[in-house]
Amino acid sequence: MLDARDVSKSYATARGPLTILTDVSLALEQGEAVSIVGPSGTGKSTLLYILGALEPPTSGTVTLDGRNPFTLPDKELSAFRNKEVGFVFQDHCLLPQCSVLENVLIPTMVGGRNGDARARELLDRVGLSHRLAELSGGEKQRVAIARALIRGPKLLLCDEPTGNLDRDTASQVADLLLEMNGSLNTILVVVTHSAELAARFAKSFELIEGRLKAR
Repeated sequence: MLDARDVSKSYATARGPLTILTDVSLALEQGEAVSIVGPSGTGKSTLLYILGALEPPTSGTVTLDGRNPFTLPDKELSAFRNKEVGFVFQDHCLLPQCSVLENVLIPTMVGGRNGDARARELLDRVGLSHRLAELSGGEKQRVAIARALIRGPKLLLCDEPTGNLDRDTASQVADLLLEMNGSLNTILVVVTHSAELAARFAKSFELIEGRLKAR
């Protein structure tokens, strides 16, 4: 279970604290999928980074299966993120010098675990076991999804995963995210500007002036 309680985030500026998030609470069980929408600058990405233990909240708590990652020493925190959280960004962030298989395996290299069989299985599930090079934008994003899932994370976080894709390809990537969420029983959180993508989710929230509200 992902449990964020009264999460606030502010940054110090010359003019005083700049508040990005205010008392955001969100509780999700394994297998649940939600979208979060809102205008640029409302804190969607900031919230995602806090949920994924990339950035600590100013106040409030975040736990995943009862563990608060922000109480862990740096080395254990890195291991927690690598194992328990998968990230998919607007830019696929693939390494051009690496093969498709090697890109998917990158998180396992950090974790010291051989995952060739798992990587090949995921590439097959995203329909790319036969492709090695010259991938389209949508295919690169599929590889990014496989990479995010290689270590079997409990939580999959996606920041504008269809933002660089045309409408048809975006729909295919959305199909894949929801299919993988259902079959792998992850918690899926997607932040997006796309009303079409947000509407694909049974649960949807909106960030308005730093506060999270159900739609």
